[in-house]
Amino acid sequence: MPRLVRVALVSIRDLAMTAGPFILIALALLIAAYFVLDPTPPRRVVLATGPEGTAYAELGRRYAAELKRNGIAVLLRPSMGARENLRLLRDSQEQVDLAFVQGGSSDPARPEDEEAGLAELVSLGSVNYEPVWIFRRGKPLARLSDLRGLRVNTGVRGSGTPGIIRRLLEANFVEPGELKRESLAETPAVMGLLEGALDAAVLVSPPESPMVQMLLQTPGIHLYEYPHAEAYSRRFPYLVAVVLPRGVVDLSRDVPREDVTLIATTTALVSREDTHPALMQLFVQAAARIHGGPGWIARAGEFPNARRGEYPLAPEAQRFYQSGPPLLQRYLPFWLANLIDRMWVALFSIVAVLIPLSRLLPPLYEFRVRSRIFRWYRNLRQIESDLEGNEASREELLGALDKLERRAFAVRVPLSYADELYALRQHIDLVRARLRKV
Repeated sequence: MPRLVRVALVSIRDLAMTAGPFILIALALLIAAYFVLDPTPPRRVVLATGPEGTAYAELGRRYAAELKRNGIAVLLRPSMGARENLRLLRDSQEQVDLAFVQGGSSDPARPEDEEAGLAELVSLGSVNYEPVWIFRRGKPLARLSDLRGLRVNTGVRGSGTPGIIRRLLEANFVEPGELKRESLAETPAVMGLLEGALDAAVLVSPPESPMVQMLLQTPGIHLYEYPHAEAYSRRFPYLVAVVLPRGVVDLSRDVPREDVTLIATTTALVSREDTHPALMQLFVQAAARIHGGPGWIARAGEFPNARRGEYPLAPEAQRFYQSGPPLLQRYLPFWLANLIDRMWVALFSIVAVLIPLSRLLPPLYEFRVRSRIFRWYRNLRQIESDLEGNEASREELLGALDKLERRAFAVRVPLSYADELYALRQHIDLVRARLRKV
């Protein structure tokens, strides 16, 4: 029984030795594909949000909680707002991967934006509306030109608010110098408006902002309604006309008492083009869970979307909007689904290359096994040549033949090749019989 096992093991060993180079080639191709495709995303990503206490900061915390479920740590980078977020994204030394960016924050007419390298940025889609809220203390505004001579907060530098209000004023032939402008952050601006230090304040923020909600319910603070909202949306492609429904702020007090027409920009989730595709996919999925519900202005399912983008849509985002999450991620853990999803093309390519090579394995295996038998025929032929040429005595030749036979008996081959081994032994006996006749 041990002898039979030994014979069987020889076949496995020969097969392993024959297939070894083939397996090494396959492993080398797999390793090369792994490093080229880089299927495993970083475990750490930096998201630029906005000033502390704003809606952007709260959104950042929600994204961090969503991605934590997949083992991704989201580091939140506070900033002054959308324009600074763009700068952080473009600056490779800042190591910011994604950021919230208001529509209209980049202005091609400005030299700093011409040098911005916007081709390096891609959008993961719009995630919510940010109305351009203009609140005035005392009496309501009839038109934007009524802001002349008033103390108006136009937003902190580094945010997208100053650029948006500047373009709105220019469209109404109001020069920025005709206003007594302040550049305060959202919370100080609201406090200044309530205390009388300011006459008006411009906020570009989602309705969920606590400061916006407070001003909407404060007596004596009036929200400007845009009578030309559609005209603004036609002149500025990043703006859209929206409606704040009656009673949405406070149904019991009927606030507001009628539908209010506003203009709004959209917040986009913008990424560096070299951000890992798997991270982009996770962020788009998180956006669907965070922003997919109804809001004061948006209907359920309206966000996220790929409309009104100032930046090219990332392929991973386009894939999500067309077909939803990758099929494998619906049933497998993220890391495994992502690995298979990123590597399957390479795997099929490697298989296509290895299939023709695999046809060489059977003849190579056969050659390896049979060579252990056939190499002794050279010694047997030499003995016959010595016999015919009388180059050695019969005793010497018989001794060499006995030595060859012992070696032949020590040869181990798979059972399927045993007939060739027995043929070698028969041929040795034939040569021995011939020697004895001499």
